Formats: sequence, C-alpha cells, structure tokens
Amino acid sequence: MKNLLICEPKEIHKDFVVITIDSKKVTSLREFYETLATSLYFPDYFGFNMDSLDELLNDLSWLEDEKIAVYFTNTKSFLINERSEDKILSLLDMLDAISEDWKWMEPDEDLGPDDDDYIPKKELLFCFEDSDEMADLLNKL
Repeated sequence: MKNLLICEPKEIHKDFVVITIDSKKVTSLREFYETLATSLYFPDYFGFNMDSLDELLNDLSWLEDEKIAVYFTNTKSFLINERSEDKILSLLDMLDAISEDWKWMEPDEDLGPDDDDYIPKKELLFCFEDSDEMADLLNKL
C-alpha cells in the first residue's frame, strides 16, 4: 500500500501534476469511473468497469505528464454509496498494484515515441485527504 497515501496536497512532490477529485462526486463506483475518465482524459473506448480501468491506468500513453498524483478531497464521501466494501477494497488494491507496476515498467527498447505500441514510463500515485473513513479502508488492505 505504498502508493495509496493519506496526505495534504503540499506533501506531494512538486514534480507531480496533481489532479484533484472531490470525493463528493465519487460516491459510487460508476461515479468513480466517470470522474476518473474525465479527469485523466480516458479514450472513448473506456468501458466503465474494473477491467477497463486496469487496462487504461496501465497505459496512460495519451498523457504527456510523466508523474501524476490523483488527490481525493472530502474522503468521508469516497464511495459512500457503494454497498460492497469488498469492491471498494478490490479497487483500492488494484490502484496500489497499478502504481507499483509503473515503478518497475521499462519502455520497450525496440519502440520509439512514434510507434503505436509505445508506452512511456509514468509514475502514478493516489492520495487521499485524511479522514477516519479513508484511514479505516486503507488499513484493511
């Protein structure tokens, strides 16, 4: 869980582009998918489900920024209307795993930026404003 942080925006390294999302807008998984898709400019083929989210967060080739931090405010409301805590924990676990995978990803030496299959290296963090609710969720991972 090294990639899911409870912090203040000023604690995020200045090299990162910070994308701020109000958790009042992500009270369900569907809202989470929609808001993240808009905030990260997902391609039109995004399927608004975990598999599609996993695929696109492991690509991000359409984003020029190399270091991206997604910061959630008002975390008392984060996925508050989602009935299944297991789904929330699965989502958080997946976000952590994706962020960790980016740390170890090496671009294919045979491909260059002009190749369709080229994926530039990124660094991805998910950060959350402090709340008892968020701390409880992250402690369950």
